[in-house]
Amino acid sequence: MKISIVTAVYNREATVADAIQSVQQQTYRNIDHVIQDGGSTDNTLEIIKSREDARTVLVSEPDRGIYDALNRGMGRATGDIVGLMHSDDIFAHTNVVAQVAHAFEDPETDCVYGDLQYVAANDTNHIIRQWKSGPYNRELLRHGWMPPHPTFYVRRTVLERLGDYDTSYQIAADYDAMLRWLWTGSIRATYIPDVMVKMRVGGESNRSLCRILKKSQEDYRALRSNRVGGFRTLAKKNISKIRQFRFHK
Repeated sequence: MKISIVTAVYNREATVADAIQSVQQQTYRNIDHVIQDGGSTDNTLEIIKSREDARTVLVSEPDRGIYDALNRGMGRATGDIVGLMHSDDIFAHTNVVAQVAHAFEDPETDCVYGDLQYVAANDTNHIIRQWKSGPYNRELLRHGWMPPHPTFYVRRTVLERLGDYDTSYQIAADYDAMLRWLWTGSIRATYIPDVMVKMRVGGESNRSLCRILKKSQEDYRALRSNRVGGFRTLAKKNISKIRQFRFHK
C-alpha cells in the first residue's frame, strides 16, 4: 500500500527541514512525499533540495493560497492513501505511517485519524494543548466535533468521489471538507488512539482576532452548507477546545 504525504509550503525556511526529516524517518517505507512550494522567496527551496531523496516529489509554482496548493499536491499524489504533513509540523514518532497503513488493511476503512499535540514554536517537547479526538461517531459532528486535520488520512478514491478542498474558503476549507466527507459522504472512519502529529502554535486561523472571527464565519458557512448544524454546533465546537489546554512547569 502506497501512502502519499502532501506538504504545502511557502517561505518556511525555519521549519521545513524538520517536516521533511520527520517524513524520511518513518519506518514505513512505501511513501512518496509530495511537496508543493508556492514560489518561496527565502531559502525554503534550497533547504528542500538539499534534503530531498528518491521519494520526494517537488514542484514550485505560484498558487492561490494553502488550499489551492494542497489541491495541487493531492492531484499529483499517486498513493492509495493521501495525508498531510504541514511545513510547521512533525510526526510524533517514527511509526505513525506504519500505524496508518495497518489501519487501512481493513477494506471497510475509508479514513483514519488520531490525536494531536500543539507545541511551542521553539520547543516541540513543550506541549501547550492536547487534542485527544476519541473514537468516531458520526453524530458527534452535530456537536462540533471534528478529527484533527493534520492527522487525517483518506483513500484517494474518496477524494475522487467527493472532491478536495473548496478554495472559496480562506481558512475553513479543511472543516468543510471533513463535513463533506464524513457527514455528507458518510465515509467510514477509524481512530488511532495515539498522538500522531506535533503542531507548532501560531497557525493561520489564530493569528489575530480578525482571523478568529473570519474562521468562525467560515465554520458556520461550512456547517450550514453541509446541513450539519448552526450556531449551537459552532458554539460547542469552540467551547470543546478549552479542555484541550495543558499547563506544564
